[in-house]
Amino acid sequence: MAKHIGIVACSAEGAALCYRTICVEGAALMGRHAHPEISMHTHSLGEYMHYVYEDNWNGMAELILDSAEKLAKIGAEFLICPDNTIHQVFDVMLPKSPLPWLHIAEEVAAEAKRNAHRKLALLGTRYLMEGPVYPPKLKAQEIDFKIPDAEDRLRINEIIFDELVNGKFLPESRSYFVNVIGRLKEQGCDAAILGCTEIPLLIAPEDSPLPVLDSTRLLARAALRKACL
Repeated sequence: MAKHIGIVACSAEGAALCYRTICVEGAALMGRHAHPEISMHTHSLGEYMHYVYEDNWNGMAELILDSAEKLAKIGAEFLICPDNTIHQVFDVMLPKSPLPWLHIAEEVAAEAKRNAHRKLALLGTRYLMEGPVYPPKLKAQEIDFKIPDAEDRLRINEIIFDELVNGKFLPESRSYFVNVIGRLKEQGCDAAILGCTEIPLLIAPEDSPLPVLDSTRLLARAALRKACL
């Protein structure tokens, strides 16, 4: 019997994409219409952002742990979080967690290694692009990375929080992301990490000047594999 997956959600669009991916792609491993048991718990994005704006990462860790504990009580056997930014608190949270986790950046880095990528464009929230989530995971796979310049980081952050997390996917924002990826390609990047779980809803692989590493779907597929072991 497949393991029970617990999803600790943060923003709705990315979590929904992760959930749908597990459900739809489960059939390839388990048979027609089948997928593992899945439970999700979501604190308000506003609660998370309150701690982000206060630079209170310990408070964010407590929110994650509260979701983890609720999922453990209803039978989840391992956990995933389809939100890249809040992985910033995983080192604080993990020792207290009631269940094991998959780490989104580890799954992305492993996929990049499998595809022999050497230098990645990292896109996500400002906190993600400038933060500690991806650098050690990429370094462990001997992969370099580059982030957009300060002006682009600010605009990308605005698009994510003003549009994408609210289900708004505008053509002009898609064009902006495509142009940023194009500039990073010119700087030697050979693939792009879509390191906000909503970005894959804006940028399809055929839109991008570089091959994409879709963090949302990569995490979902890793959870499927683990559930079906």
